[in-house]
Order: sequence, then C-alpha cells, then structure tokens
Amino acid sequence: MAALYHLDIQTAENGPQTTWIYALVVPFPTIIDDVLWDDFLDAWQGRSAGPFAGAPLWMDSSTLKAISALLGPPASDSVRTAPADILTESAWLKQPSWGIVPFDELKPRWKVLNLDGQSPISKDFDPDIYPLKVTFGFQEEGLPPNFTLPESNRDPGKLTTLIMTGVTAMVRATAAKMERNGILYPGKDIRAWLLSADLTHISNEIPFSENCPFPDPNQATLVFCSDPKYITLLEDVGTDIVELTGNHFQDWGSDATLLTLEMYDQRGWIYFGGGVNLADARSAKTIIHNGNKLAFIGCNPAGPQFAWATDYQPGAAPCDFGWMESEINRLRSEGYLPIVTFQYAESYSIHPLPDQVDDFRAMAAAGAVIVSGSQAHLPQTIEFYNESFIHYGLGNLFFDQMDFPVVGTRREFIDRHIFYDGKYIGTELLTAMLEDYSRPRPMTLEERFTFLEEIFSASGWY
Repeated sequence: MAALYHLDIQTAENGPQTTWIYALVVPFPTIIDDVLWDDFLDAWQGRSAGPFAGAPLWMDSSTLKAISALLGPPASDSVRTAPADILTESAWLKQPSWGIVPFDELKPRWKVLNLDGQSPISKDFDPDIYPLKVTFGFQEEGLPPNFTLPESNRDPGKLTTLIMTGVTAMVRATAAKMERNGILYPGKDIRAWLLSADLTHISNEIPFSENCPFPDPNQATLVFCSDPKYITLLEDVGTDIVELTGNHFQDWGSDATLLTLEMYDQRGWIYFGGGVNLADARSAKTIIHNGNKLAFIGCNPAGPQFAWATDYQPGAAPCDFGWMESEINRLRSEGYLPIVTFQYAESYSIHPLPDQVDDFRAMAAAGAVIVSGSQAHLPQTIEFYNESFIHYGLGNLFFDQMDFPVVGTRREFIDRHIFYDGKYIGTELLTAMLEDYSRPRPMTLEERFTFLEEIFSASGWY
C-alpha cells in the first residue's frame, strides 16, 4: 500500500518546500484592472475599501485554508467558498465579485487583476515582491530518499504570451504619415506592448511591391500596395507571425504577392491564411514555445474571388469549413491548441453577422481555443463558447480610419493571450485609440472604461 504524506503550510527551512502563487481574479467582463494590497487586506478583514468594497471574495476551501494561514482568518462575511469545479460560475452569477485561485488553476473566463502593479500572467512578474503566495512543505523526517517538490506552481519556462492584432494596411494616409514622420512613426506608442509578447501576430492585408506609387492620402480606389521599405515597421514591433487572409493580398498581382511571401521568409516569420498556392495557404502553421504547442489556421470567406489562392496562384485561403474542422480535430489529437482567424465580410457594426456567429462558433465547437476576426475595422463583441474565446473583430491596428466611414473605427483591441503548461488560460484586452491617421496610442482610463462598457454590454454581459 502506498504511503501517504501530508502537505501543509511550512515555515521551517528544513525539508522540501514549494511556493504557491495565487491570482486575484474577477469575472472576465470586469473593467477594473488594478487593486492595491492594502485595499485587499482591508476587504479580507471586513473593512469596506477599494474598488470591490462589499463584493464577495470567492475561493475554494483549500485556498481559504492557505490564505488564512498567510493572513489570519477573514472577517465572517467577506469570503464565500465554492468547490473548484463551480467556482468560476459562482462568481459570474454574483457580479460584481472577485476571487482567489491558484495560478495553475486559472481559466479563460477569469480576468487576472494587477495587485500593486504585479500580475502572475505577466512576463515581468516578480514573485519576490508579490504578496499573494504561500509556501508549503513536508517535514523532512520520514520522507523517501531524493523526495522533491516543484519549486512553484508557476514556472516561467512553461508560460507563453501571444499578442493578436487587427487590420494592418500601410496605405493611403497611414503611408503618407510614414513618409513624412518616419517609417516607425505608427508604432511608437504601442511598440512596447507588441514587443512584450513571446509571439506577436500581425494581419497585414497589403502586398509589397517595388512599383508601388508614392502614397496618396486621398486615394479613391481600393486597390492597394505598400512600399517594401515599410516592412521595417513590422520588424520594429517584433512581428513573429503574419496573417494573410486579407482581401487585398492579390491587389497588385501575383508577382507582388510572391515578393511579399519571400520577404517574410527571409525574416523567418511564420505566415498562415495565405500562401504561394492553395495547399500552402490553407495549411496549419505550428509553433512550440515553452512546451506550448500552438497551431494557426485562417481563411477568407468574403472574397473577392481573385484574392483567393488556387492550385496555381498565390493568395488568401478560401474557407473549407469541413476540412478546417477535421484539421482542428487532428491538431488537438496531437496536443496542439488551434487558433483560427477569419477575414469575414465587413459590416461596420459592433455586432457580428448571423453567419459570422455560426462560423466562428463552429470552429470553437471543433476544438479551436481562440477564434479571432481580423476583418473588422470597427471592433466587435466577445463571447466564450464552451471554454473557447471568440472575438468577432479586433478593429484596426495600423490603418487610416479616423472615425470614418463610421464613428468608432479609431478604437482598437490588441488581445494578449496567455498559455501555460499546454493550456490556454486567459486573455488580456489591451485597448488603443488611433491618432493622426496612423498612430495608435494606449487609451486613457476614461476612454477604456467607456469602450469596454460598450463592448461588454453588446456582448450580453451587462
């Protein structure tokens, strides 16, 4: 019969120890991002303070025991407990609410709060100064030889961050601003965000061409190209993955498309959703980072037909939903986490089209962990479908729509997805506002509050 050993709070320095990191969490559609440790302590002790004053603090019974050993018992009405398997649902039903979960038990429906500026899902997280942690251990006596514990339930070597962005089109007024102010000008205010990720995705809809004319900010036609020197901007923001589902990818003909693909290959960038022919365009592209196996598939259901790749022509991948579902199943069976993107029909509405909802959900039902809309010039709603994250449209990244042709096109999402130990565990919504027809900047707190409130309400969460 196997021996049983008791793991408990450990203060002595003898014997194996492990430090457990806990995350302070809220239901995903919560606008507040930051909490002070002093406000948390006041709430724990029953004093009404901070942004969640009076809101229940949810956790399971084992977490309550651990945090009580760290801080002392909570005030009688400040904490509510639920079994771990229904904890997320319980907190969602009682909003506004917050909670504490072990880092390794994070799920996508949680949003992780910054605690005194520190978040355990951040790459620059410093566990030495983070207060919400508990050390467990065994007394050395009676343990088998060579007995060890993991150093922590948070191993940075198992963490991957992926940033995904919306439309990039270095044309018209955006390109004119680059010529006037420098090629790197559009990225200067959000460059740090894009560089912070392990992997950065750019959806560049436009081919590069040596014969591309000088940009005209008043260009009336919708046939686009970019000067090859503009790729320096994509280099500067840390591009790793390029999506090619855009309906302008063949605007300048096959020679320009093939030149563009060659430029990406020369830089070692992975591209997907388009390619040198149909097989290349629709094939899943895979990356393994810190043990997390990610796979990217994208397609364009909207056309136009000349933009689609064929057996003999480069272009964007047309959608074959049956094949995509079977490919997602295959990738899941091999341990990959599929990420699916669409260049859907543009609707200039915060709400997705009915067919768009059906197609995005079908990919989630097939096993995609993230389904993302790259077509939207106007940001669209978000939902969780089963445990998959669906963002119907992120808005633009680098494109010149300053509240034109509809109000709202200046607003942008940059989604930072978090993976840990082979699982998708959550998403952070970064929000930006376009300035000067070319340059997104982080939103102010007031802008962010208004934007998220509108998106969360339209998503059916308020």
